[in-house]
Amino acid sequence: MQLKKLILLPIIPIILTGFIGCTSKTKTPEVATGAFTITDFIPWTNWKIDSAGHESENMMMDKAIYLDYTDAMEQGFVIPSIRQTEDGFFHMEFRIRNTGTAPASFSYKIYYQNESYKFPERDTIDSTKVHPYAWENFYGSWEEVGKTFAETGMIPADKEFHVVTDHFRIVGNPRDEQRYYANGKNDRWKRNPRVGNYSFMLVVTTTDNIKSKAVPEHIQNIGKIVDNSFLNPYFYFLYGDGRRLKNTVVSVFPYHLKVIAKPDPGAGIYLPPNHFTSEKHGSFFTKNCGLDSALYRTAQFSQFVHYIDPGTKFSNIPVISDVLNDNYSLMDYNWNKQFYRQDELVATTPSTASVPCKTVVSDPVKHSITIINPGTKFGEWKKQNVGVISRHGFIYGKWTVKAKLTELLNQNNLWNGLTNAIWLITMNEAPWNYRRDCNNEGYMENYYGGQQDNRVKNIGYSEIDFEILKTVPYCPSYIMPPAYNHGIDDQYDQANWNIPLPEEIRNQNDDLQVACTNWDMACWDPQNFNAGCNPVIYKNQVFWAHRWDRNYRAITTKVPASDNEIFGGEYYYFQIDWQPDRIIWRIGPSKDKLRVVGYVDSKITSIPNNQMLLIVSQEFHNTRWWVGSTYQQDNIPFPENDIIGEVLEVTIE
Repeated sequence: MQLKKLILLPIIPIILTGFIGCTSKTKTPEVATGAFTITDFIPWTNWKIDSAGHESENMMMDKAIYLDYTDAMEQGFVIPSIRQTEDGFFHMEFRIRNTGTAPASFSYKIYYQNESYKFPERDTIDSTKVHPYAWENFYGSWEEVGKTFAETGMIPADKEFHVVTDHFRIVGNPRDEQRYYANGKNDRWKRNPRVGNYSFMLVVTTTDNIKSKAVPEHIQNIGKIVDNSFLNPYFYFLYGDGRRLKNTVVSVFPYHLKVIAKPDPGAGIYLPPNHFTSEKHGSFFTKNCGLDSALYRTAQFSQFVHYIDPGTKFSNIPVISDVLNDNYSLMDYNWNKQFYRQDELVATTPSTASVPCKTVVSDPVKHSITIINPGTKFGEWKKQNVGVISRHGFIYGKWTVKAKLTELLNQNNLWNGLTNAIWLITMNEAPWNYRRDCNNEGYMENYYGGQQDNRVKNIGYSEIDFEILKTVPYCPSYIMPPAYNHGIDDQYDQANWNIPLPEEIRNQNDDLQVACTNWDMACWDPQNFNAGCNPVIYKNQVFWAHRWDRNYRAITTKVPASDNEIFGGEYYYFQIDWQPDRIIWRIGPSKDKLRVVGYVDSKITSIPNNQMLLIVSQEFHNTRWWVGSTYQQDNIPFPENDIIGEVLEVTIE
């Protein structure tokens, strides 16, 4: 802390007790108590990048910063990093005038909070009470939570303003919660800072208020718990008892810092160490894909290895073809479906990569990742899933992927069997990454647990999906012929698929379905939780949300979209807007021309609140999962040639 004397022209102070909003475009206004006056609070005197990405000397405007991934794998993200400012901190300052009759020292503390992805501080029903989930918001103060209020040093009673300076930074696990520790080490990456806009709140008070604990210990030290929970300091000072503290000034800076994450697909691919070993596969490694320590530190994506459920086995026709380019027709499809005897079919499941770095390629020049579903040969009979997964977790955010994924239909509107997926998945299922408690009977405990699975209060599994494939647009339980509905789980009967499809489906032959799914693990807490097909409205747009039954672990909406539009061009955008109380799915030809294709909210489904990762994949789904599908995976040929997809850009903001 540095104390400077600043000589100013006479200023007529605004005498107030408590909080006043900041409205000035050039400086923050004066706020006064009987003991002192505060003005010109600025949290970032050494950061010049504005929200448009330009350098500006003007401190009184919104600013922006990109997360530095350099050391984030082991340390978590820090904002700013040592590569972004000279010392790796924001420099803050404010001016104070001692209005008493004798020199005095005052106490101050800075708080920050993510404003883009938060619950309101006040309860929505009783505004005098704190919102029950306000403690979940991402807020912090000094990096060392044991450092409570700092002291200004002695301020003379000379009727002049004096500059107080300090420094701080935004870090993961800002409350120093023990759940994120391992072997005595604070693993800050387990609760990374959120992306989006941050606010900054300065609190200045008399030293007596600190020593007498007029400011409670759990507000001085945000890591302390009261009534079995943390208390959000923004609620305390802006709406709670802190508003009435004598000789206390609360100043909220009127501008925000926008934090953006932009993982680089070209920074390399680190391999899952439990799936590939250097001894067995080292010859396939490259300097941009492998297991070495440098890639562990710098690579921002890993090769994703799908878990293959043995129960998804299908009996495939023994045919190899490049469906997209061989003019494969509906006549070919129907002929091959009927031609082969049951004992000639190939019983198989989708496979995963056995060779690392061969089907995922990171390009440091183009800053892209290519994913490749490999072609097969007679006797190999391989439909191989492929994908990449990010390595740094976040809670919430607007996840936007620019990608050129494979087309799924050929000129005859025949499906090649692939599902293009952009999805989020839990970073870890350990207790440190558990979701919020489910109090009404609990979550279904296991992803593959079946109807008789245990129900538990909390779990670590979460998933939010884009799945784009050739299937029907309807909720099967209310529109499809009865026989189609027997396609669920073990009741699957392939004979049922001979029922003619409705004419409306046949007329949409060139459309794919964009399926948007939230895996809530069948938590019954939402007030309108229900099974079947139910309408959900977002901005006058109606989506039909489908859940098979009350124990089914996911809720899905579907909308049609042209294969040529989504996958026929040079790229397309896919966005999962994951907020504390809702999820919005958008797609479009450019980032500024996105349309909503899916929506759910906390009234009908449990929104995950644990840290998740991004996956981009091209997968051979078993169509048992998609009741009523126009074509069945069993009757789609094995791919003759490699099928290519490309991840061009990822932004989380």
